[in-house]
Parts: sequence; C-alpha cells; structure tokens
Amino acid sequence: MKRLVVVGNGMAACRLLEELTRLAPDLYQITVVGDEPFAGYNRVMLSPLLGGGTDEKTITTHPHQWYRDRNIRLITGTPVVAIHRRRRQVETAAGHMLDYDRLLLATGAAPRQLPVEGVSLDGVVSFRDLYDVRRLLSLSAARVVVVGGGFLGLEAADALVKQGHDVTLVHSRGHLLNQQLDESAGHRLQQDLEARGLKFVMQARTQSIEGISLEKDKPKKGSGNNRSEVARGRVAAVHLADGQRLPADYVVQAVGIVPRAELAASAGLTVNQGVRVDDTLQTFDPAIYAIGECVEHRERTFGLVAPLYEQASVCASHLAELGHRRYLYADSATRLKISGIDLVSCGDFLGDKEKGASQGETLQLNLPGSYRRVQIRDNRVVGMVLYGDVSDAPFFEKLWNEKTDISALRETLLLGEAFCKRPGDSDENSEEIAA
Repeated sequence: MKRLVVVGNGMAACRLLEELTRLAPDLYQITVVGDEPFAGYNRVMLSPLLGGGTDEKTITTHPHQWYRDRNIRLITGTPVVAIHRRRRQVETAAGHMLDYDRLLLATGAAPRQLPVEGVSLDGVVSFRDLYDVRRLLSLSAARVVVVGGGFLGLEAADALVKQGHDVTLVHSRGHLLNQQLDESAGHRLQQDLEARGLKFVMQARTQSIEGISLEKDKPKKGSGNNRSEVARGRVAAVHLADGQRLPADYVVQAVGIVPRAELAASAGLTVNQGVRVDDTLQTFDPAIYAIGECVEHRERTFGLVAPLYEQASVCASHLAELGHRRYLYADSATRLKISGIDLVSCGDFLGDKEKGASQGETLQLNLPGSYRRVQIRDNRVVGMVLYGDVSDAPFFEKLWNEKTDISALRETLLLGEAFCKRPGDSDENSEEIAA
C-alpha cells in the first residue's frame, strides 16, 4: 500500500480526502498533519459562530471518528517543519518522521498583517481560525476597530456588534466590498449595517496603532524599535493618515491573506506568490501536489471555497491514478455571510475587466427592497450584483455561466425568471407565465 501524507487539515484537504477515499479507498495509507488541535471544521462558518448563530460542534464537518472510520491517521496540534525530498520524508515539530510516496501540501493561507507601527501590541488580533473566534468571544464589552471593508472585515464587525461591542470599521476605499459591489450596492450595504449600530470611517488608511504601557500605564505609541516594550503594551487607539484618532481596546486585522508557502520554499519547490502547480495540481517534484489557498496556478492565487473544492476534486483523481482531469479556473459567484443581509456578486459587473472589449450595457433596478445590476456585452450576461432580494440569483448565474444569448429576455430580464421568456419557451407557456 502506498503512503500519502497530507500537510494541512482545512476545507480543501478534507474535500480531497472525501474524493480520494471514494475513488480509491484501498490505494493509500493516509496520514494527515494539522497544526491546529482540531478535527476538520468549516472555516466559512466562523462568522456565524462569532455572531452566536451556531456552535463549534455544528461547524465541525469531519470529527475524529470520520478519520478513524477510513483508517486515516490524524496528527493535530503540530506543524510540519521540514520536507526531506530526497528521503521522501516529512518532519513535524513534535518529532514525527513520516515517510511518503505522495505528498500533498494544503497549508492554506495566513492573515495579512498591517504594515504599521504597533501591530505587535497586545489586543491586535486577526479573524482567521477557531482560535481567533474563541479569543474574540472571550472579550468583555470593548471598543473595537476593524480594519478592512472586505467580506471578512464586515462579517467580523457585524458579529462583534451582536456581541455588544462598540465597533468602528475603517476602510480605505469609498464604498464597501469595492471588489464585489458597485458603488450603489456598497452604499446600501453601509446604510443597512449602520442601522445595526456599526460605525464606519471610509477612505481612510491606518497609519499606526497607539499602545499603552502595562507597566507605567502611560499612553505610548507602539515602537517597532523596542520589541520588549511593544510586547508589554496593549492597544489604546488607532491613528489614521488624516490625523483622526480612534480609541480602541482591540484591533481586528482583516486586510487579506497570504499563501503559506514557506515550507514549500524551504524544500526547494518553486514558489512565487504561492506554491507553483500545473493543471494537475502537481509541483515540479512529481511526488508532491498542492491545493488550496497556498497554491499559485497560472499566476492566480485563491481565497474562495469553490475553486478550492474543484482543485481538490481534480487532484484526487490524479492521486487515485485516474488522471484524466485538468484544473482550469472558473469564476464563481460570491455571497456575504451576514444574517439578514443578502447579496450575490459575480463576473464583470462594472463592464471594465475585459481589455479591448466595449463596455457593453448596464441594466439596473433600484427598489426599496431590491437592487439589481446586470452587465451585458454582446447580448450575454458578463456580470451582476444583486442586493436585498436575491431569489433570482440562480437564474442570473445560469445565464452568466452558460453565456446564454439574452436578446429575447432583455425587456424583462431585471424582473427575474418568472417574467422572462426563455429561448425554447412556447408562446403558450409565456402567456401562462404572464397571466
């Protein structure tokens, strides 16, 4: 029996294990090494967990028994510190020496750190894993500044408001989710979150984090030149580039992620933004594969679940020695995970991403409970934003994915599927729908 070692136990790794044990249940003796002391859990559900909408047991997708039922050895609470490629062996911090015939790297990504003075102060936290959620749930009523107006920052800020904290979100752009929403939808989102008690400072950049000495209890800016002084200090305020000072007891960094590729680099694998892989998710070492947020494929890195799951499926087919599949990135829709606020975004919703192409046409509907923007080019949907009422999201996504000619639907397209005469529908059916 061949030996497979999986480094990482996140969502991509767990999906690969599901696929591989289905395709080739007796091909490998599998060992999984995770640096967190937990079994497999759904990282997407950390925001509802922080907001009190679920619990740790519910978000655990692969409990320890799941691994035992499949004869998978699970080692938790220790990172892999070295890959010895010539010996085909990996070494953990706890001293395990694990031989492999095939090695899968699924080391994920780390939260990006703010490049400012004071970032090492006590009270500066990230929102990335179960440890972070536990820490944030342990806070007593506090003033919290969240830096970053992307999905993660908004989800964390909304959840912290629900926990009773005084929360201010700082974002460097003019509207929220600027990579997923147009300006109109971004402003509507801000208004809805303000109604819940969340405060915003827009078009602002964090310049430094002010600390207070735990020994002298005097305000002092965190200094990168005196690490012992920083380590003894705790957060007092956030200073913005325009001179504003935001008092804070805690600062949550939500400014993106960085692929965790140091292990691969130290083993001599090719690393650029992430671990370089080909269309089979193989590194240049034929015994080593990589999937998930740690990889770079065709100059692209990844942070959404859909491409990670597709990578896991393709890679599993090759590990199962059924290698007829290739991974090619396919854009997917994104959704916000905040209770009571629904939005879906996909594609080129501004009509400006395709070089050399005309901008096309924008169809827009703006009602009290619903905002819809659909971008059309050459009679095809190239992107959309739905906010509020997203019940027609599957309909628009299908048009977008299948590149359907919408010429016959144009007049009623924004009203949704129930009002559209689809290609192939008879006039009789259309009359019935209209009636």
